[in-house]
Amino acid sequence: MGNGIAHVFAMNEIPVKLVDTNQELLDKAMQTIEKNLDRMVEKNKIETSHKVKTMDNISPGVDLEKAVEDVDLVVEAVPENYDLKEKIFQQLDEAAPDSAILASNTSSISISKLADATWRPKQVIGMHFFNPVPVMKLVEIVRGYETSDEVYQAVEDTARILDKTPVPVEDYPGFVSNRVLMPMINEAIFAVYEGVATPENVDSVMKLGMAHPMGPLRLADFIGLDVCLDILNVLYDGFKDPKYRPCPLLVKMVNAGKLGDKTGEGFFKHD
Repeated sequence: MGNGIAHVFAMNEIPVKLVDTNQELLDKAMQTIEKNLDRMVEKNKIETSHKVKTMDNISPGVDLEKAVEDVDLVVEAVPENYDLKEKIFQQLDEAAPDSAILASNTSSISISKLADATWRPKQVIGMHFFNPVPVMKLVEIVRGYETSDEVYQAVEDTARILDKTPVPVEDYPGFVSNRVLMPMINEAIFAVYEGVATPENVDSVMKLGMAHPMGPLRLADFIGLDVCLDILNVLYDGFKDPKYRPCPLLVKMVNAGKLGDKTGEGFFKHD
């Protein structure tokens, strides 16, 4: 997600600093961005000169504090783990200018809770992009309990500059997208767990019968089964409603390291 977010900012002439924990990950991110831009050139969506300018707009680095010392907006895109995000937001709060907006790409974690880890809760907001970021138009903009109208408007305007469609949502577990999507994915997993149908047949029903472009189990592999489990746990803990209880098969697969595309195997095998 991080490299995709950097891609769309840079492609729309906004200088961006891309930060990760080590140089190897940064190099991989930059290679991914360049590969995606090359694909856009091949499809005549952009000129080669636009690709070159986009790459020039990205400054990769591993020093978080230095990277944010003069920025207007930070978009955090670390894994879906509250303790990790809290630590990052505390670092950002200390290092970023007092005027900077701190946004999270979280798909389910409370923006109000993240804001409470900082001294600037009015300037904390959710900016939830969708994968793959260069292609998907939606950005869920999540208002925390104290997010100011000015900050909301600035982030909405920024999303439009990125040629995205901003949709405002309130700060409840899973927001709208994952509150609706994850129970569907979880129920598809239960159908496999209970022997109702194979993963292939569950996905065929949803694609052919419901006109979904991708079946829920293939989508789960694409998202990452560990991410799906994290989001379901946030929903379950947040609402205390058994309908969000993660399927035991999902828990078992995550414990076994079968996480989907990222590990080469989930409900399907991947090259």
